[in-house]
Amino acid sequence: MGEGRTLVIGLDAAPPKLLYEELWGELEYLPQIMEHRAVLRSCHPPITIPAWAVMVTGKTPGELGLYGFRHRRPGEFGFYIANSRLVRAPTVWDLLGKRGKRSIVVGVPPTYPPKPIRGYLVSDFITPGPEKPYTWPPGLKAEIEELLGEPYIFDVVYRSEDKDRIIRELWRMTGQHFKVLRHLAWNKKWDFMMFVEIGVDRVQHAFWKYYDSKHPRYPGPNPYEHVIPEYYKLVDREIGRLLEKIPRDTEIIVVSDHGAKPMKGAFAINQWLEEQGYLKLKKRPEKPGTDLRENMIDWEHTKAWAWGGYYSRIFINLKGREPHGIVDPEDYPSLIEQLKQDLRKISGPDGEQWKTQVYTPQELYPQVNGHPPDLIVYLDDLNWRAAGTIGWPTPYLEENDRGPDDAVHDWNGILTASNKLLRQETMFVENLLAHLELLGT
Repeated sequence: MGEGRTLVIGLDAAPPKLLYEELWGELEYLPQIMEHRAVLRSCHPPITIPAWAVMVTGKTPGELGLYGFRHRRPGEFGFYIANSRLVRAPTVWDLLGKRGKRSIVVGVPPTYPPKPIRGYLVSDFITPGPEKPYTWPPGLKAEIEELLGEPYIFDVVYRSEDKDRIIRELWRMTGQHFKVLRHLAWNKKWDFMMFVEIGVDRVQHAFWKYYDSKHPRYPGPNPYEHVIPEYYKLVDREIGRLLEKIPRDTEIIVVSDHGAKPMKGAFAINQWLEEQGYLKLKKRPEKPGTDLRENMIDWEHTKAWAWGGYYSRIFINLKGREPHGIVDPEDYPSLIEQLKQDLRKISGPDGEQWKTQVYTPQELYPQVNGHPPDLIVYLDDLNWRAAGTIGWPTPYLEENDRGPDDAVHDWNGILTASNKLLRQETMFVENLLAHLELLGT
């Protein structure tokens, strides 16, 4: 195997229960390459960014300074979006390139904007659009557009009630992705190839409640109950076509960055902070679902505010760091502990006990770089999404405040590979570099 190839198939958010159990008997090609299966434990937080970057660098989110898609600089209320420039640790393909090995990388977050690579790269779903440079080498973009005869699709709008449109666009996007993958895999020289199909994540967020009869908002028999199984079958067929011309001695790894499960609801975290006295508003909004804006906050009486998302990030209004900080640095530790205690006491809408987890970044990572939040909060072990908006009659929302969303992230993803590789790593693939020996390096 020393001169063989390694192919990493990334299925964003694919959960073990769905792939290994519920849909296993309906798939043809994936079971043939997934004989040895394991459960993968994701990182903190189990979010697409940073999880794939953790996987391909072997660094924790704290070491990378990546805590999600959005980040805020201390002293600023707004945010910036993470991108490839923030990943300063070498990736597996960077190290392979130094050893003279060629790689093909497609859709691995975050790879926009594209960086030079010994081989070929197509950037991921955070790419603003096909008009931007999204390949390495730059000339590969024209080759892809000539192959497709249309602009390349990076993502779909999945938080929408127009389910038929989502289906059309998911199928079209995925077909495009695999057409490009076949072209690159079959016509270019490579030793290592890795791609991530984001459509797996999107179909679950858009259609989980229609598929899962145990979902709290399952509508009963419906026209969309087969969309998730049919999409997995589509991906399965496309993988089968891709493998037709891949050498049989190629080591194939199938992996996801995290899992998924039903979203029980959303919890308006800023509204709770306001009710508990941590956040003070100049005036309560009249409209439910109002975004929290900087000019709405009475900063002279505010100790903390938060962001929504699949997990919540809480920021302390700290003196010397924030423009209107009121929390003295010597009071910071006690405030953090009080917030932790209060957050862990939150119960569900019917008084049911939640399993909320609250951490400081320093508790999770050996090193904390970049712009971390002060607290990382997983509401009811991720079963409830955090909503950052305010003005609701109750902090317990049945639906996501950012548009329809049926699923939340879960800790466990998938990992399948040869017995040899599974003996080396059976949890999260924190360091794909351990597998370089397969490429004779």
